[in-house]
Amino acid sequence: MDKKATLIRIFKYIRKYSLLVVISILLAALSVALTLYAPILSGRAIDCIISKDNVDFQNLAKIIISFIAVIAATSVSQWIMNACNNRITYRVVKDIRVKAFERLQSTDVSFADSHPHGDIVSRIVNDADQFSDGLLIGFTQFFTSILTIFGTLGFMFSINYKVTIAVICVTPLSLFAASFIAKKTYDMFGRQSAKRGNLTALTNEMITNQKIVKAFGYEANAAGRFEKINSSLAKYSLKATFFSSLVNPTTRFVNSLVYACVAIFGGIAVINGANAGGITVGQLVCLLSYANQYTKPFNEISGVVTELQNALACAARFFELIDEKEQISDKNNKEIGAVSGNVRIEDVSFSYDKSKELIKNFSADVKEGQHVAIVGPTGCGKSTVINLLMRFYDTDSGCIKIDGNDIKTVTRNSLRKNYGMVLQETWLKTGTVKENIAFGKPDATDEEIIAAAKLTHAHSFIKKLPDAYDTVIGEETGNLSQGQKQLLCITRVMLSLPPVLILDEATSSIDTKTELRIQKTFDRMMRGRTSFIVAHRLSTIKSADIILVMHDGRIVEQGTHAELLKKGGFYSEIYNSQFAGE
Repeated sequence: MDKKATLIRIFKYIRKYSLLVVISILLAALSVALTLYAPILSGRAIDCIISKDNVDFQNLAKIIISFIAVIAATSVSQWIMNACNNRITYRVVKDIRVKAFERLQSTDVSFADSHPHGDIVSRIVNDADQFSDGLLIGFTQFFTSILTIFGTLGFMFSINYKVTIAVICVTPLSLFAASFIAKKTYDMFGRQSAKRGNLTALTNEMITNQKIVKAFGYEANAAGRFEKINSSLAKYSLKATFFSSLVNPTTRFVNSLVYACVAIFGGIAVINGANAGGITVGQLVCLLSYANQYTKPFNEISGVVTELQNALACAARFFELIDEKEQISDKNNKEIGAVSGNVRIEDVSFSYDKSKELIKNFSADVKEGQHVAIVGPTGCGKSTVINLLMRFYDTDSGCIKIDGNDIKTVTRNSLRKNYGMVLQETWLKTGTVKENIAFGKPDATDEEIIAAAKLTHAHSFIKKLPDAYDTVIGEETGNLSQGQKQLLCITRVMLSLPPVLILDEATSSIDTKTELRIQKTFDRMMRGRTSFIVAHRLSTIKSADIILVMHDGRIVEQGTHAELLKKGGFYSEIYNSQFAGE
């Protein structure tokens, strides 16, 4: 996204706070006018001091009172202006963050699957912070600086137009320098933000998988990857800082030229005297003060431009997130209530990478209450079938129907309320054990939660936790084993008991003894409910009504455990390979 398009997007968000922007601009104008009026008062005060014994104390006293009033009014207007700018900036950033997070919730699962999670976090958190810093500086200084430049020139013209023309002739040097630096810094700040996202992603990955990193002795490789990205980040940061650091010395050089021009031409005008079209000493002091005030905004604008380049680069990154393609809207789809559990898969084809086939012409007819096991080698498409059933992904062709309803014609929310899912990967939100179990049924009573936990044999270890069911846990909590986390996820489904169950390697992290006890719980859960079971350990799916054997995205065999063993085909080969050593 180019800078112009990014700026237009930013102004659209700012438009919501137009009243605050108008107030800020008016206060900036008032603050500048008062600030520029102060040197005139100073010049008049100096002119009141004609000589050692000739001082106009009466007028001098009035000027001093006016000077104090101007300073007080300037301070109050600047304070209110800054308060408005803060409100505009942080509300805009809040709106953009909310929009980005909402878009993250509405994108296809494929977006999270195909992007480093740390980079996504960096865009919403770090890039938004960088943007807010630049936007705040822009609002605080940009309007004030512009108004100061034009206001100063106006006041200088009123005193002596020849000196003002000399100042204007030197000004293009500062503008040229600012333009050159802005072009160079934008690219560097953009690369810096991208590398910062990469570094956040890698750090997040290494912390999340720290045990695996240590177990496989990957520390040196991780450090090497970190060093490579960190070096690139340092390189772009240094380049961005180098170009932005040119601002101060360049503008100071131009400022010195402006001051010298005012001093020289103003001094000549004083020598000529007021009667010969010259100026007084007080007016010269006023002009020199204006020279400083005139050049100061160029320093500020150059600094603002540098910050804005960083802010725009960061804004472009989270606008890319906001612009991510949303999942196909289902607001016009119908809502379905509780289903009986008849699931029909008709000639479905699907692949994540459209250049490589995965699921091809997949068909299955599952009746209400049937227990369907899906088995096959790694990568054959078992979990992909689950993704399609849940409509995490939409089929490329064919359709999936539940109770005769094509799942593409019903809302995702109403569809997923009919599924209970336990995956190999556990997910626990930060909260109490009770809140995690009741995640799918927020109105559940304590008695219902405890009853579900007893059925899944989770009650015994929960009672041993510091605060039992009120113990605060999270996904990365260290006080629960992987098996205990899995039990909580199973309890969550046991509590809600929807019509269709999906168990994807649900007991993979549980010891054999507990698994046998859980299996009885699963049998109770699945009674009268349509169930899809993905398992590598074939001993756990012997009692399934139908076993679908998948290979290379197709169903190559189907039947009961006994029927498939009798065939002596691919299922028999897989089963016998698991128990060859027994």
